[in-house]
Amino acid sequence: MFDAGNCSVVPDSVATDAGVAGAGVLLSFIITNCLSLFLSSIIVLLNLRKSTSAPICRKLLLSFSDQQILTGIGLQSVGLAKMKTMVPYHFFIIWLLSTLSTATNLSTLIALVNDFKRDWVLRWLRQFLMLINLILGVVSSIFVLQSVMKNLEPRLPIACVWVVESRGKSSNAALSLVGTIAVIAGNVIVFAFSTWYLHNRQNPKWLKTVQVVGLIALVAMGLGATVRVVLVSQAFGHPPESVRLVGMGEKEWSFGQLLPLLLLSLPLINTMEIIRGETRTPPSSVDEDTTPLFDGELVQQQDGRFEYQPNPIWGSGSRSNLMGK
Repeated sequence: MFDAGNCSVVPDSVATDAGVAGAGVLLSFIITNCLSLFLSSIIVLLNLRKSTSAPICRKLLLSFSDQQILTGIGLQSVGLAKMKTMVPYHFFIIWLLSTLSTATNLSTLIALVNDFKRDWVLRWLRQFLMLINLILGVVSSIFVLQSVMKNLEPRLPIACVWVVESRGKSSNAALSLVGTIAVIAGNVIVFAFSTWYLHNRQNPKWLKTVQVVGLIALVAMGLGATVRVVLVSQAFGHPPESVRLVGMGEKEWSFGQLLPLLLLSLPLINTMEIIRGETRTPPSSVDEDTTPLFDGELVQQQDGRFEYQPNPIWGSGSRSNLMGK
């Protein structure tokens, strides 16, 4: 159980945490987000022009997205697990990085939605990861919101937001409050729309407009989170003086900081192998083609139409029903 006595004494200083806010960790999230948004833009643009389906870009984008969302889920889990010792400064950086992870995931969904629709494994795996990311993001946002509302002492653990009394409003409390609430509401709304978007059987004409508008919004979201995390982090900017960080560990480079950046080369190596012909992949169809990748994916309805399988886990009458095997 959390000892409320830990919230009664304010420490004189806070230790750095390179595992959360180190230069390598921040750069890996920022670079992955920028590359994913760039690749998503290329794919959406080519789709609007009805030209090539860009199979190499699709492969790279999917790899970067998978790596980013798993890393984002892991980092948020670490933040919540360490909430009894982690100060709001580090928790806020995790929250910003989770925003970058969400932007990467959603931009990939916009660009590769029909790739996910054509394969129920990818479709439901993406849905599951989106749900986990949403739950963690909303919980983290509630902690951030509560710390803003109570103007939590910056050197106390983030878990103290449920114990200590409010210290009054800070100078930027109104802006922070509106921004945090907007992010929480946006995450829930976007998740609901993304779920519909991912499982929708039809491709209405206005869908391409939604792709373009959504991509522009995600670029703005990623840019805002990037600027904010660069400004407040010790690695690249200037953390608030009230935090009183001890040491320069978040600026120092070590193997732990190089590792996230080295992992970014794996999708590039895999793609190079595909280009050289060492690894073969099935050709990618243009976005207008929603033909399933596997036999038995479609079920014929009474009116003669073919529909996708409802769910691979508990869907009835499906060859893909895992519960029945």
